[in-house]
Amino acid sequence: MENTEIIIKLTSDEALVLSDWLERVQMTDLGRLVDDEAVWAPIHRLAGTLDRSLPGIFAADYGERLDAARSRLRPDLDDSASDEEGADA
Repeated sequence: MENTEIIIKLTSDEALVLSDWLERVQMTDLGRLVDDEAVWAPIHRLAGTLDRSLPGIFAADYGERLDAARSRLRPDLDDSASDEEGADA
C-alpha cells in the first residue's frame, strides 16, 4: 500500500476545540478507550501539529477563547427547531 499523506483542513475554532479534547484524552482515563496502541501514533502527531499551529493555547485568556470557540461550533438550538418544523411541513 502506498504511504501517501492525508490533508485535513480545520477552522481555527475546530482546531482549538479538537486540540483541547485530544489533550484531555491523552492525559486522563479516557485513554483507556484506545484499545490499539497503533492509534496513539496518529493521535500524538495530530495533537502536536495542532499545538504548533495554535499559539493561542498558551495565551492568558485560553479558557475564554476555548469557550467562545465551543459556543460557535455548537448547533444553534433555534436552527434545530426550525429544521424540525420544516421537516414536518
